[in-house]
Amino acid sequence: MGSNGEHHLMSLKTHYAVIGALFVLTVITVAVAQFDFGVLNVFIALGVATVKAYFVLAYFMHLKWDSVMNRVLIGSSFFFLALLAIFVFLDEMTRINPRL
Repeated sequence: MGSNGEHHLMSLKTHYAVIGALFVLTVITVAVAQFDFGVLNVFIALGVATVKAYFVLAYFMHLKWDSVMNRVLIGSSFFFLALLAIFVFLDEMTRINPRL
């Protein structure tokens, strides 16, 4: 949506490409879950999920063609979500595992 309220129309080819990418990323998510990467499991899962979220936000929510202000607002919310996740990971790393 531009500043004058007009809608952006995506081609069917773009829709199929984005849906195909989401399906491939879902298969990658399932495939990665079958292996144990140790401490990297969470980071790999979050990385794939972030790429999938980008495709949904950019193409299906039309943020790619939206105003800069909306992109800044969405980007800042992801920044604060990442900051929260970092603090949670740091807190988890400092805890003593009772099973050891």
